Amino acid sequence: MNTSNIHILNLSLGYLMLLIPMGIMLWLKIGLIGKTALAALRMTVQLLFVGFYLQVVFEADNFWLTLAWLIIMVTVADFTIIRGCGLKLRRFLSSLFIALLAGTAIPLIYFVGVILTDKNLLAPQFAIPIGGMILGNCLRADVIGIAGFYESIKENRKSFLLTLSQGASLTEAVRPHFRKAFSKALMPTISTMSAIGLVSLPGMMTGVILAGADPITAIKYQIAIMISIFTGTSITIALGILLTTKKCFTDYGLPVDDIFIT
Repeated sequence: MNTSNIHILNLSLGYLMLLIPMGIMLWLKIGLIGKTALAALRMTVQLLFVGFYLQVVFEADNFWLTLAWLIIMVTVADFTIIRGCGLKLRRFLSSLFIALLAGTAIPLIYFVGVILTDKNLLAPQFAIPIGGMILGNCLRADVIGIAGFYESIKENRKSFLLTLSQGASLTEAVRPHFRKAFSKALMPTISTMSAIGLVSLPGMMTGVILAGADPITAIKYQIAIMISIFTGTSITIALGILLTTKKCFTDYGLPVDDIFIT
């Protein structure tokens, strides 16, 4: 079985489905029609660009091209998280980049090298789609975890300062906020793992089946990628909070005033 190609005309007809949500928006008088149309246009242009670039990368099978694309993805995710959380760029940019890179690279290399036993750890047909899935989930988890951590300290500033005044170290004072943010950020992935296969067929499994593989092979891939995603998000959230605290607290453990964009 081969994957069925979608003719450009048939793909164009797919855009007609947007008339349904736009019709609902019009009925409810929600001013999102323009944003929806712009989002669909941006999605199309971005995916076309990515598609052409990936075609070049796959054909070249070059280590540096693959690495460059992964770094670009991590950089974009870094800016997206900071903007989405309303945080100051200069305090979070480098720390979150390192956290995202580690959270993506560690499970990706393990997946390709140990599970798939491929000696080319950055083989583009594996590294780019699998790395993208891991990174995408790290991004969503970081938005919840990083924002939740600093919002919690901001909202509970008095009790946080009281804990410090009673002789607690910074590590001891932030631990309750760390635990809360970490748990909250991981819950969506845990919920997905709990319901996977029963509620929906996830993207990895669907893609492998559409490519012509049997369902059992698809299941093996999906189990491996979900474990990789969960590992990656755990690393990214924990490392992201640990690294950013170095720049967001004074030597006395006090939170700096310019963490959030006011």
